[in-house]
Amino acid sequence: MASTLNPYINYDGQAREAMEFYQSVLGGDLRISTFGEFGGGEGVDPEGVMHAQLSTPSGITLMASDLPPGMPFEKGSQITISLSGGLEDAEQLRDWFAKLSEGGEVTMKLEKQVWGDEYGAFTDKFGISWMVDFATEESAAADG
Repeated sequence: MASTLNPYINYDGQAREAMEFYQSVLGGDLRISTFGEFGGGEGVDPEGVMHAQLSTPSGITLMASDLPPGMPFEKGSQITISLSGGLEDAEQLRDWFAKLSEGGEVTMKLEKQVWGDEYGAFTDKFGISWMVDFATEESAAADG
């Protein structure tokens, strides 16, 4: 089995809402375990997300949890997620960029860049930073 790198996002009580939103855009299987399922503890919301994992048919895996009381939370500092692909992925990645950025702030419009790929960046409505990069016909031909 190969090693993998999976983004893990911490939320301040919004993990379920965020992961359900990401699933609505990216598709896939979402598994959520709550603090209550594992005994929780004093001061912990039993409905809070102890661990969530979204696994998509295209191989994307996102993990997340709500921080328990007493752990510091600074919105927007949790992680940056990068979605990338080849020329054959362009339509899907453009669609994801549009949907995931709804209600958030586009910090760099998705467009052709000096290195030849299409690239864009945004912060979603949950304060998570995203980057999207994929090959264009020009960059694919240059690699080719």
